[in-house]
Amino acid sequence: MKSFILIALAILIVSCTTEEATRTFDLQGHRGARGLLPENTIPSFLIAIDHGVDTIEFDLVVTADRKLLVSHEPWFHHHISTKPDGEPVTEEEQMEFNIFEMTYEETTQFDVGKRGHVNFPNQEPMEVAKPLMIDAIRAIEAYVEEQGLDPVAYNIETKSNPEHYGVMYPYPDEYAQILYDELTVLNEEFDLFDRIIIQSFDPATLVEFRQLNDEIAQAMLVFEDNPMQDYIDALGYTPEIWSPNYQLVDPQMMTEARERQMLVIPWTINTVDEMRRQLELGVDGIITDYHDSAAVLR
Repeated sequence: MKSFILIALAILIVSCTTEEATRTFDLQGHRGARGLLPENTIPSFLIAIDHGVDTIEFDLVVTADRKLLVSHEPWFHHHISTKPDGEPVTEEEQMEFNIFEMTYEETTQFDVGKRGHVNFPNQEPMEVAKPLMIDAIRAIEAYVEEQGLDPVAYNIETKSNPEHYGVMYPYPDEYAQILYDELTVLNEEFDLFDRIIIQSFDPATLVEFRQLNDEIAQAMLVFEDNPMQDYIDALGYTPEIWSPNYQLVDPQMMTEARERQMLVIPWTINTVDEMRRQLELGVDGIITDYHDSAAVLR
C-alpha cells in the first residue's frame, strides 16, 4: 500500500463534536523546530517530537564522499555558521564553503548553532554540527521508542538546482540512487517506507527517484503561481502531494488539487491566524517553524 494512503488516513480523520466537526491535520516541523533550536539538527528534531509533530521535515545535500548531509543549502549559510577557526562565516564567503566539495568529516568542523539565528530570536543557541541523514533518523527512531511515542513520518527534501548539477549537487540520477540506497538500509532497520515523503522543487530528482521506487509518496514543492498541469507534465505523473507556498493557496487551487486526488500541504506557516485560515481552506497539513504554536489548533 502506498505511503500516501496511510498519511491520508491519518490526517483526514473527522471526529464530530456536539458543536462542530473537527478535522485533524498533518503537523510538520520545518527543519525540525527552527523557532526553538538550530535548524536541521538532531536536537531540533527531538524537541519537535516533544511538541507533538506528526512529521519531521528536513533538507538534504550531498558531500564529496557521497554522504547525505542534513542541510538547507549546499554551503554554510552566513546566518548560522561558524568556521573551524571560530570566526563567523560571512555573506561574501559563504558559497566558497561548498559542501559538495567537502568530505563529511570536514563539515563536522563547522558549527551551525552557537550563534543562534537573527530571524528567530527565541531560538536557543547551542553548539551543534550538521548531521548525516542516517544518524538523524536513527536518533529520532531511538528517541520515539524510548519515549513510548507513536512513530513519526519524514518529509525529505532533495535540494537540487539544474544550474548547479555536478558543481553543488549530484546529477539527479546519482542523487536519487544515493538517497534510495540509504533509505533502503534504514527501512530494513525501522520499516520506514510507508512513513516517507520525498519532496523537491526540482522535478528531475523526483522523476529519478520514482523510477527506483514508485510506492513512496512524493510532494511537488511550488513557489510560483504557474499552472498545476505544467508541473505534472514535467514529472510525467501526478504526485501524491501538492506543496505550495502558503500564499498561493486559494479555493481554486484546493479544488484543482482535489480533482487530481492530491493532498495539499503548504509551507511555511508561522502565525496561528494564518494556520487557521489555511485549515479553513481545507489544507491537509501545515509546515511550520513554530509547531508549538499550532498546539492550540489541535
